Amino acid sequence: MVTYTADLQTLSVGLLLVRIVVGLIMAGHGAQKLFGWFGGHGVRKTGEFLAQLGFRPGTAFAAAASVSEIVSGLLVTFGFLGPIGPALMIAVMIVAAITVHWGHGLFAQNNGIELPLLYTAAALGLALTGYGQYSLDNALGIAGYLPLSDTWIALGAGIVGGFANLTLRRRPAVATLPAAAKACSCPIGESAEWS
Repeated sequence: MVTYTADLQTLSVGLLLVRIVVGLIMAGHGAQKLFGWFGGHGVRKTGEFLAQLGFRPGTAFAAAASVSEIVSGLLVTFGFLGPIGPALMIAVMIVAAITVHWGHGLFAQNNGIELPLLYTAAALGLALTGYGQYSLDNALGIAGYLPLSDTWIALGAGIVGGFANLTLRRRPAVATLPAAAKACSCPIGESAEWS
């Protein structure tokens, strides 16, 4: 039987690459919603869309989702505070997957759950493996001090937070949604998903 052992430096470089890509794209995704950067709609239009989905007041929900995406993305990018960033990321992805992508299948070309599922899997993986040598947690000497049970508690809080957010949703009647939103589950004129 062959036992596989990973070189810590190689593992840490791989984790750094995943953290930078996943974290910065998530933070950018939040910046689209909050500031309108990178071709986004900004908090007001995102709030209007969320209100159509039943999240009222829409602007408050848009701001909360945006800030959660930005903070989670930056925590993951810098490898800071262990599972807190991944837990926040999972919470917003649960809401996006269920309110926007569910019922559209798996793949993103049909506005399916592919993207929120990938973010959730990456967040869960990073929370369970840790951020590696090239992280703020490691530089500050706090990497590895959190027991696995606490990691699961943080992830559980993120999952519960996502589903709790869904309980605040007041489902709109299908007839009240504009035809474009019914067709693609996105703000009018936007072809990308809300996640």
